[in-house]
Amino acid sequence: MQLNERPAHELLDQMAKGQTTAEAITTACLEAIGRFDPHVKAFLHVDGDHALEQARAIDGKRQRGEPLGKLAGIPVAVKDVLCTRGRPTTCGSKMLEKFIPPYDAHVIERLKQADAILIGKTNMDEFAMGSSTENSAFFPTRNPWDLSRIPGGSSGGSAAAVAASEAPLSLGTDTGGSIRQPAAMCGIVGLKPTYGRVSRYGLVAFASSLDQVGPFTHDVEDAALLLEVIAGHDPKDSTSVDQPVPNYRAALERPVAPLTIGVAKEFFGEGLDAEVEMALMLALEAFTKQGAAIKSISLPHSQYAVAVYYIVATAEASSNLARYDGVHYGFRTAHYDSLIHMYSRSRGLGFGKEVKRRIMLGTYALSSGYYDAYYVRALKVRRLIKQDYDRAFAECDVIIGPTAPTAAFRAGEKMANPLSMYLSDIYTISCNLAGIAGLSLPCGFTKSGLPIGLHLQVPPFEEEKLLRIARMYERATDWHMRRPAIQT
Repeated sequence: MQLNERPAHELLDQMAKGQTTAEAITTACLEAIGRFDPHVKAFLHVDGDHALEQARAIDGKRQRGEPLGKLAGIPVAVKDVLCTRGRPTTCGSKMLEKFIPPYDAHVIERLKQADAILIGKTNMDEFAMGSSTENSAFFPTRNPWDLSRIPGGSSGGSAAAVAASEAPLSLGTDTGGSIRQPAAMCGIVGLKPTYGRVSRYGLVAFASSLDQVGPFTHDVEDAALLLEVIAGHDPKDSTSVDQPVPNYRAALERPVAPLTIGVAKEFFGEGLDAEVEMALMLALEAFTKQGAAIKSISLPHSQYAVAVYYIVATAEASSNLARYDGVHYGFRTAHYDSLIHMYSRSRGLGFGKEVKRRIMLGTYALSSGYYDAYYVRALKVRRLIKQDYDRAFAECDVIIGPTAPTAAFRAGEKMANPLSMYLSDIYTISCNLAGIAGLSLPCGFTKSGLPIGLHLQVPPFEEEKLLRIARMYERATDWHMRRPAIQT
């Protein structure tokens, strides 16, 4: 493997042994960005000169024997929905095209404290609303395994950056599958932590009760490493839980035994691709060879998850995005006749089609006469979905299923049919509604060479168990070691 293709934990070992430097690693990543990103288009903003300055500073600290952070010298790409002080944060939207935050998000502060190198900001569906990274106001991102296909979304840029070996680590956000679905589509590991495990301070909100920040990595050990850095209590986020952060890496090599795997019958409904189903069956077989027991379970209310999600999420989006009015900050039209005209024209031109669709859906669900019929009822069904998980976890340690119903689809294939696009997240949405932890890792490829993702879900704050179970599978396979041959 080339230097930029190696996982972060290997690069840290090499730097500790004096076999490479932070500057060499950063240079290799920047060269990969220069070579591949004109085709993949994972990045909205690359901070090459500053990244090299950071790398040289880390190398200097290492040479002087000074204390170093857990990610010292490792380049990290960041989804452009997380505020970075003095650097653009656009959310993939014309509305925030010129926004430069005056502060860092909490997770960015944690990365800096860990001596990570912030290499750039990645493309995304506008305001994290999408499943294909085709809704960016600037350009679509492509899948490194097949440039004619989408990388998933909304964190498609962060997933593609790692898959293309343009950065060994990246951060994304997950509201209904926006880390796990692109991880599956791009053949890498993506982890959505428990709601409250990672601070949302400085994350530009889409749906506040669902959003969570998490890592994209080449393998499970890197996911454990990055989660250790970003997890933990933050008094600036009222939803952040004050609970100790385990040493995820230290526990990683201990298999979970005895292990009972729950498989929900609802995972095998209409729309599940046959190749994805076969990969799932083979993955379960790999677990049984390691002594795991498979138990049939049911998540009966999961059939309502998509409907519930697109009421709750759009209602919260309607509220959160009301602040973009062309007055305080963000895009303001140059031509208007009155204050109301300025509001409507600024929002009409500043937001893209999908964002406007979701704002309208959410505003309708919250409007007088419909609030109880839609929003309140959706919250009640959300509670039933959470209770389904509680009952299931009383019988099993982990619930395993497909991350997405298909492998990556072709660019433009679903843009004319929003409902078809929404169903791309049918297996991941329930995890967010329940507030539990979920992880996707590669479990095979289709005959046409496209990655397939395996989805693991565990009870709240059991990320240590989640990572250990994922590592059990990873030890038995080599899917995580494969890299795409990008056609430039």
